[in-house]
Amino acid sequence: TQSHTPTTMMLQSPNLTLGAFLLSWFAFSLVFGSTNAFTQRYSFVLPRGGAQQPISRTYAATASIADVPTAPIAGMKPGTSGLRKKVEVWQALDDANKNYVENFIQSLLDTAKAANGGEMLHTIIVAGDGRYFNNEAIQIICRVLAGNGVKNIWIPQNGIMSTPAVSAMIRRREGGQAQGGIVLTASHNPGGPGEDFGIKYNEGLGQPAGEEFTDAIYERSLVIESFKTVEGSPDIDLSASVGSTFELTDESKATIIDPFDCYIDSLKECFDFALLKDFASKSGFSLLYDGMHGAGGPFARKVFLEELELPETSLLRCDTKPDFGGGHPDPNLTYAADLVKKMGLNSDGSADTSVEDPSALPTLGAANDGDGDRNLIAGAGCFVTPSDSLAMICDNWESIPHFAKAGGPKGVARSMPSSAALDVVAEARDIPFFSTPTGWKFFGNLMSSKELFDKTDYTPFLCGEESFGTGSDHIREKDGLWAVLAWMSILQKANEGTAEGDPLVGVKDVVTRHWTKYGRHFYCRYDYEAVESDAANKVMDLIRDSFVLGDCSDVPVDDSGIRLVEAEEFGYTDPVDGSQASNQGLILKFEYPNGDPARVVFRLSGTGSAGATIRMYLERFEKDPEKHGESAPVALKSLADRSILLVKMEEFTGRDAPTVIT
Repeated sequence: TQSHTPTTMMLQSPNLTLGAFLLSWFAFSLVFGSTNAFTQRYSFVLPRGGAQQPISRTYAATASIADVPTAPIAGMKPGTSGLRKKVEVWQALDDANKNYVENFIQSLLDTAKAANGGEMLHTIIVAGDGRYFNNEAIQIICRVLAGNGVKNIWIPQNGIMSTPAVSAMIRRREGGQAQGGIVLTASHNPGGPGEDFGIKYNEGLGQPAGEEFTDAIYERSLVIESFKTVEGSPDIDLSASVGSTFELTDESKATIIDPFDCYIDSLKECFDFALLKDFASKSGFSLLYDGMHGAGGPFARKVFLEELELPETSLLRCDTKPDFGGGHPDPNLTYAADLVKKMGLNSDGSADTSVEDPSALPTLGAANDGDGDRNLIAGAGCFVTPSDSLAMICDNWESIPHFAKAGGPKGVARSMPSSAALDVVAEARDIPFFSTPTGWKFFGNLMSSKELFDKTDYTPFLCGEESFGTGSDHIREKDGLWAVLAWMSILQKANEGTAEGDPLVGVKDVVTRHWTKYGRHFYCRYDYEAVESDAANKVMDLIRDSFVLGDCSDVPVDDSGIRLVEAEEFGYTDPVDGSQASNQGLILKFEYPNGDPARVVFRLSGTGSAGATIRMYLERFEKDPEKHGESAPVALKSLADRSILLVKMEEFTGRDAPTVIT
């Protein structure tokens, strides 16, 4: 049985003039006059003097709110960035997953209502990265939101918006009226039939939902008995003009909004667009940006072409596609292969010595992932690791107005698996530093320490992860375009004294000078993807039992001379709210024969949709500038071989090599 409450669905458009109204009314009456599918209503105002005003056009259709019985579906436990599954699971192609989207959204809304003192949220954004099933899911979600009494539902035109833009919209539109955002994305995972789909939730300050919230969603999903939805209503026209309003019920409406304005405004508050535009016009500067057919592409077009007036040739794969053009929208050396080659790089990040004219290469290369929050940074013949990029942005904060006008960052943070390159800069520049578990939500508390908890103000704030994520407190998400503009700003500042016609100071120059000053943290990551869960757990259990809980002094030294000296499991106590996070990664600490320190971190990733991904993070510090030119995979090969044997990776997983090295 289902309980129904009659309601109506209406569309309002502000752009119909009187003449168009009369023509539309005549045509509409001919076509629809004998049906009951729609009731069309118009209103217009003729003020004194007879000037014609916009017409309000309304379509109304009979619909009903239904309370639909359902049953719990196992496995709805969000990971570090939402719930990700194969798209066929979300599509409910088999009875076991019937009402999958509805169940998850109802569980989310129940959780949000409880966290809001028992009051249903009044304004929620619904947006996605444009991947396969994006538009269908938006329709389902909006009906569930309306069925639950959410008054205002904001949808970007065409349903596509980058994750950073959603965060900006939550914080800025109508004075921060939105209380949350539902983001349809599986981030850097592939899209299309047989590939991945995901849903994540951002809370009222634009930050990813914390563990307490996501755990509550999961607990609610285990006991759900019904969901509310609107039945009998037409689909929302996602391509409608900005400002179009769909009244889903007497109390709930969906509004089509501009996806760009709030986000672009937030970037303009961080950077000097006039200076960047002038720098971009220099004869020696060129940019190559790879949108990877993700949601970041249209935003890159808006920023680089419309605002900075760079040429169309600056953009690569910036049209959104549901399957990301058949590619993997992960901005790393493997999946951004075209960009890497065009930047004069080999697949391991080293310079391609066969390039005949390095001066013809782009000055700055960059890529964003599926939902536009991750970034890859490269220069001509120079790949910048995400950990190094974060440290170099920190050391060059004077180049970035957001930091410069405040006298520098008041706090910086990195995820624990990221390299210690940021640590040494923060210490040298006397900036408060934090090492957190993986997941942007852990940075959110630090950024909002004053705003949310009335504690120490760490803003302006800089943070990042080794997984190609960098950002600031202008929003509460990592931001791929922000990182690219930060590097443009660094280059602009570095070239203030460069005469017209002289070679520009490039990315490689900035990187080399930094290593000379601070030393180089050789760093790379081995990913073993889609490993059987039991096999992955065996690897982690061996590390924990034999090394963390065991005695590392008993481990013999092999021919490499690399000695295991210590092992630990990372845990975190949040300095802002006191919450604790345990089991956040296993760390093996080594020492080279010359005394140089090194470490290897092991984590099981929470971002995949099937099986488990074992991530192995390798880091080695090198002070000698004569050795800084070696490629990271080569410099870390002996450390990797030593670690793989110690944890019996091949024996447990059957893998003789990682899926990806970045």
